Amino acid sequence: MDVSEILAWMALAGAAWFWYDSSRAKEAAVAAAKRACASEDLQFLDDTVALVRLWPVREGDGRLRLQRVYGFEYSDTGDNRIKGSIVLCGQRILTVHVGMRPRPATLLH
Repeated sequence: MDVSEILAWMALAGAAWFWYDSSRAKEAAVAAAKRACASEDLQFLDDTVALVRLWPVREGDGRLRLQRVYGFEYSDTGDNRIKGSIVLCGQRILTVHVGMRPRPATLLH
């Protein structure tokens, strides 16, 4: 086996790891979006999330991880679409943003 074959196998293994890691992160993001919407009495639309941004970061322990931002849509009335987002570092959920919902004027006073 020469160097080019070894590099090709390493690239293939790296691509397989990236695909597996990305699908686990997406599953975690979908589950977090469902939980966030359910806890706020919102409707999680399309039952999916979409990758918005991906970049490498170093955690406090010095390990390199991939940080991902996923976007999703939800509705508070069933007639609208509001954007939300989820930030993950590796498989760990850092933040879930479901935005500010309008409140009835009687609750504001």
